[in-house]
Formats: sequence, structure tokens, C-alpha cells
Amino acid sequence: MLVGPQNSPTIGSVRELAEGLGLAILPTLATPFASDDLRNSVAAFLPIETPTPPVDAAEAIRAGWLELWYQPKIHTHKLTLQGAEALIRMRHPYLGIVEPAYFIPDDGDPHFQALSEFVINQATADWRNFVAEHGRVDISINLPIAFLQNTASVRYLYQQLPNHPAFDGFIIEINGTDIIQNLSLARDIAKQGRFRKIAISIDDLGAEWSSLVGLREFPFVEIKVDRQLVSGCADDRLKKTMCRHIRELADNYGARTVAEGVETRADFLTVRELGFDMVQGFLFGKPMRMPKFARSMMRQSVKMPQ
Repeated sequence: MLVGPQNSPTIGSVRELAEGLGLAILPTLATPFASDDLRNSVAAFLPIETPTPPVDAAEAIRAGWLELWYQPKIHTHKLTLQGAEALIRMRHPYLGIVEPAYFIPDDGDPHFQALSEFVINQATADWRNFVAEHGRVDISINLPIAFLQNTASVRYLYQQLPNHPAFDGFIIEINGTDIIQNLSLARDIAKQGRFRKIAISIDDLGAEWSSLVGLREFPFVEIKVDRQLVSGCADDRLKKTMCRHIRELADNYGARTVAEGVETRADFLTVRELGFDMVQGFLFGKPMRMPKFARSMMRQSVKMPQ
């Protein structure tokens, strides 16, 4: 937290340096200040787990509180960066960092569309920044199937995609349960997306995986196994067996696999032994803001976890 005269050249220089390094800093606490001013400034660094009532999405969009953070996807054998999943976060001026569960609106909410459009626009802008400053990276974004079933929304998505020779496309992650419940629609979206550099990933697939067995058409490029199955699979025979079945299912369809929620070396070694293509989890990196992701993941080699 910077403390001093609001228009001080020193304050401005320090703030510029912090932003260049991707550091989050509090608003300047102008001197002189009252105790309430100090309390309000410090409160911004105290995340709250359960905001009550939930934060209004419309207010977050208007105020510009939304951000995309990036979590690395790592090749299990090469230990190289294979891509990044964009995850939406809110930086509330008083609550701090708010998780999506407390501000994502329902499908019928009028601001539901605007939130999805924010994700598309910000991911596109970040991709351009990555390419210009750091190099190419494959970005995955999360969009609900309710957004993609709207023809106008899909058209909007296609219109925002980068028109750049280095752009290979985006991966759109859709919840596995939603895909299974809307399988025909999901397959149509996946097949159409191929011609627009859009690929579909089945996200958070868990116990319902058997519903995908025996499909004639499987236009999905990736299956991500839910963290509930991956976490602790090294010591849980049932979880390990289910992870293996899902990996075999993906192999049969020619799709790649990602183990989500890898937090221990034991679980990493297990999913690598099972044949997973990629891993994602705190063991290799938490979600982080774009500048930090570029600095820590794109400029440094990935190390074998201890």
C-alpha cells in the first residue's frame, strides 16, 4: 500500500513500476488520513469467502472489476507448457478477490450474456498481448452451453476471434454434465467450430463419463477429468480406476486428456503413469494474472515437482 500525497511523483513512479511487474497494489492512501480511511484501504486485501449477499454481476461489469487469470496446462512427460485456461475473477474494492461462484448470474439473468462476452473479449485481447510481448500460447476459455445455443452469441464469438497468422484457435471448455444433457447441440457446436478455429473440451467430467461410451460421433478434442476424481487418486483405488477408464475412453475417440486439480507429486506421478496427456493444478501453478503468467510460466522452464 502506497501512503503519501496523491499527486506525488514518487508515488506515481512506484505505482508504474508495480504495474509493470504485475503486482497488485492498493489505492494510494493520501495523507493526512483518518482511521476509517486506513480501515477501508486495508479491507481491499482481505478476500471474503462468502459474500452476503452475492456480488451483483451488473455492477462488476459496469465498474470494470472483472479480470481473467490464467492457469498453466502442463505436458505430463515433456514438462512443457501446453496452454492456459482463462478463469474469471472479480477484484472488488472492499471484498478483495471474489470467486466466480458469488457473482456468476443464472442463465436467465440479463447480464449472463455480457459476462460471457467479457470473457471472449478479454481472452482475445490477452492473446494478442501474449503474441506481441511473450510468444504464442493456446488459450482455453469457459463458456456455458446456454450461451452457445444462441445463434447470435456464436456469431459474436466468431467475429471477435483474432485475425492473425499466428492464431491457431481457442478451446472452449463446457461442463461435462451440460454436454451430456445437451449432447446433440454440443456435437453440432463442436463440428461447426472446426471451420472457425474453435475446439470444444469436455470439462469437469466425473462419474457420468459412461454416458459417452459408444458414441458414433465424438467431435470433442479434449476431456478434462474432474478434480474430485484426480485428487487423492494415488491412494484411492476406485478413483484411479475411474481415471483410467476415462483416459481409455478419450483414447478410443482420439481425444487428449487433462487431469485437473493435481496438487501432490504422488497424484501427478499416478496420472502420468495412467497415460494422461496434460495436468493442471496447484502443483504446477495457481491461476494468476496475465503479466505474472507470462513472466513465471512462459519465460522459465517447468521443473519436476518435489
